Amino acid sequence: MQWHAVNITATTITIELENESCYFSDQTYNLYVNDLLMYSVTTNVFTISNLKANQEYKIKLVTEDNTSENVQILCTHSESAVLNIRDFGAVGDGEHSDTGAIQAAISVAPKGARVVVPKGVYRCTAIFLKSHITLDLEEGAVLLGNCKREDYPILPSKVHNTDRNESYCLSFWEGEPAEAYASLITGIDLENVQVVGTGTIDANAGAGDWWVDCKTKRGAWRPRTIYLVNCKNVIVKGVQIKNSPSWTIHPVRCQQIQFINISIENPKDSPNTDGINPESCNDVEILGVNFSLGDDCVAIKSGKYAVRPSVVIPSENIKIRNCLMKYGHGAVVIGSEMSGGVKNVCVEKCFFMNTDRGIRIKTRRGRGSTAIVDSIYVKNIKMDGVLTPFTINSFYFCDSDGKTEYVWSKEKLPKDERTPLIGALTFENIHCINTEVCAGFMYGLPEEKIRSLSFSNIHINYKEDAQADYPEMLSFQDKLVRSGFIFKNILKLRLNNVSLVNPLGEALQLENIEDYLVE
Repeated sequence: MQWHAVNITATTITIELENESCYFSDQTYNLYVNDLLMYSVTTNVFTISNLKANQEYKIKLVTEDNTSENVQILCTHSESAVLNIRDFGAVGDGEHSDTGAIQAAISVAPKGARVVVPKGVYRCTAIFLKSHITLDLEEGAVLLGNCKREDYPILPSKVHNTDRNESYCLSFWEGEPAEAYASLITGIDLENVQVVGTGTIDANAGAGDWWVDCKTKRGAWRPRTIYLVNCKNVIVKGVQIKNSPSWTIHPVRCQQIQFINISIENPKDSPNTDGINPESCNDVEILGVNFSLGDDCVAIKSGKYAVRPSVVIPSENIKIRNCLMKYGHGAVVIGSEMSGGVKNVCVEKCFFMNTDRGIRIKTRRGRGSTAIVDSIYVKNIKMDGVLTPFTINSFYFCDSDGKTEYVWSKEKLPKDERTPLIGALTFENIHCINTEVCAGFMYGLPEEKIRSLSFSNIHINYKEDAQADYPEMLSFQDKLVRSGFIFKNILKLRLNNVSLVNPLGEALQLENIEDYLVE
């Protein structure tokens, strides 16, 4: 039995078990801290909280039958100061507005300090973080979003830098600069920031009108719950986040960011409440996150073609591991706003449960020639109740022009600067049960075929009473039920040890495949 520390702060240690199981541990372990039994461990990633700064701790994991143990000595980090928001006037009764007190504590915190939110319900609007601090939500602490949109400041889409005669983008909405309400937790141009603890960030969207007429811009576009722009070295760990007005966590143009062992919960019918949407970000780790929401669990993006006058920025070097994805439209999604491209993504040891789709790539003509999806690697995944486990849709019909013939035409059109490209994707060791719609729906453009698809050790078992539905969102597509793999417009396709149990109809439907091998 092996384990390692994946993250240490002044008050927390997060551990990851080394095994081949998906999200849940292969067996139950007892956790001891300084020889005191703390609790039983049932997931591969877990966090020990409420520790003291700059102290050594003896961490021991023991199998439930006491046949194996692993002990390590770890030291928490130091901190410069501790500030309690109640000392700044925060009330925490759920009625009083505590925005000013929380903001004051953050504003005066020295470099390396920890701002503590103790037990209580703190009603607030947008809180703006600053660099080199930790925001610590203790057990029983709730940051509760004010439900009145007029109480939130508005972030303009851009501000002008007179020295450089250029614009600085502050606010984005669905891949383009656009004014939006500031988010409950907002960070602009930050570095070395941590949001940790066992408390809750409740944006309280259902108590207001954020989910009403949600596609209409009223005053400004909806806020996120956590919104980060041009930030570096940010960690969000341990907290529960719920009831987001729109995308829950939205980092834009950020580097070296980690989301570790958090829980994200939004109602299944809440609109556009994606879990974590890194946009034009580099070096992202999403580890041990429990998702249950109304849209995509993780959606990797990189903007739309309209932002091309500025420098396009890809999303790349993204690791998603040991996560549980429930009830979303897609578990791990790329696109459809991906004009900067998405590269080097690794998804492993995750459990997808009752999502509409598992691994989902969505793009379309008009995203641009820089919209390159490449080097996507997915391995050791379990899926249960996922309607369609694998999809690539090059005809995604959302956006104002999404139903135009240019987007929906299945004819071979001329390639130009608007044509996206899908490169190499590899899938291995994936087990799916209770599949309903389609094993895989992989549909490239005829003028720019998917470069390479590799499937190895894939098992699909269908639900007996499966219901027909659409495998993807594209024009003129019929509903399917217990369909096999559908592959269209692909340069290179490799299938090794791929099995389907009781599909209706053909296991493989192939169209316009240049190089095809089944092993």
